[in-house]
Amino acid sequence: MACGSYARGCWLVRANLRILGLDKAPARSTVSDANSKRSYRVFESIYFELVRRYISFISDSRLKGLSIRNLKIIDSTTIRLFSDILRGVGRNPLDGSRKKGGIKVHTLMDAFSGVAEFVRITAAKEHDRTFLYHLNLVANSWIVFDRGYNPFRQFARWTKQKIWFVTRMKDNAVFHVTKIIQDNTHKKKPKGVLKEQYITIGYKNEQGEEVRLKLRRIIYKAEDSKVYTFMTNNFILPAEQIALIYKYRWMIELLFKQIKQNFPLRYFWVKARTLLKFRFIACLLPNC
Repeated sequence: MACGSYARGCWLVRANLRILGLDKAPARSTVSDANSKRSYRVFESIYFELVRRYISFISDSRLKGLSIRNLKIIDSTTIRLFSDILRGVGRNPLDGSRKKGGIKVHTLMDAFSGVAEFVRITAAKEHDRTFLYHLNLVANSWIVFDRGYNPFRQFARWTKQKIWFVTRMKDNAVFHVTKIIQDNTHKKKPKGVLKEQYITIGYKNEQGEEVRLKLRRIIYKAEDSKVYTFMTNNFILPAEQIALIYKYRWMIELLFKQIKQNFPLRYFWVKARTLLKFRFIACLLPNC
């Protein structure tokens, strides 16, 4: 049963004292005061300890056809709040109405278990790519994300660490083709892999020098006739597998959808940033 306030929550506790094994329900002011002093890291530590302990027992049968076994999915979702709590994204409304802000939940999900392995909660205005700098990945890990994440300097670091990524290339990307591996665009009604190329993209390193990063570009036509342009730093995995890896990126959207549907995250009882994080981490617990 959902609760919309501290008063409602305390009433439910009083109505179910015997089921809960309690002698009496706490006062509303006691609950409010306790939550204001409790760190969200209490629930955060419990969640990640559960993930660490039981990750080997959880698997997702929906992942078929993949030849890799260490795939992580990165994405973020925004939960809208009022801007006096956390600052939002976008321009101020022209009609003078109150701008809505929110929290942005940056998530690293294990594709085979379907649970979040690392979560970072920020103001909604923070750019998605900053999340990549907080990741601690082991060699030969695979990560997939959308084209909102494009820090080529970080891509270069991952290449040196043998961390492989798959993403979509932006339409306005500037690159130079160094080698054409296959070109099937001349075929009649082509589908699947249309083009596979080796390319280089320029970026500035830590010293401000212009250097070029070698990547692999794949143009793929899906079954629904949509054409996607993928980019990866791995030159060994077949192009069809690269397209399949990106296809499974939708799984993290299902995680976000499940959390938002099952838990009333649009109804917050608190006005402090820490307690907003406290509430979201608590919502993750039943999902692991």
